[in-house]
Amino acid sequence: MVKRNRYSKEFKTEVLREVREVGNAVPVAKKHGISVGLIYRWGKQSEHKAWEQASDEAKKIAEYLPSPKEFRELEEENGRLKSILGEKDLEIAIYQDLLKNRQPGFPKK
Repeated sequence: MVKRNRYSKEFKTEVLREVREVGNAVPVAKKHGISVGLIYRWGKQSEHKAWEQASDEAKKIAEYLPSPKEFRELEEENGRLKSILGEKDLEIAIYQDLLKNRQPGFPKK
């Protein structure tokens, strides 16, 4: 039977901090002699605990779903903003084209 190691909360926190700093769990796992899967499991458990400890207000914000009326309004606003963005892109393209094709008599800045 394989001996199971118990790791302290401080050790787990330190390992997860190192993974965030390095950006890769593999070298941290090798450094500490533990499996990468174990580190990922600790990370998921820590995220789950953070979610459980979050306030009800924070959970409401994270789980916000607009009503059908709000959703339609958001879609309409999104359409208007996309239209404005398209117009601005067209203006920029026109100005860039004018700059490329300007008369030789006008000095460049």
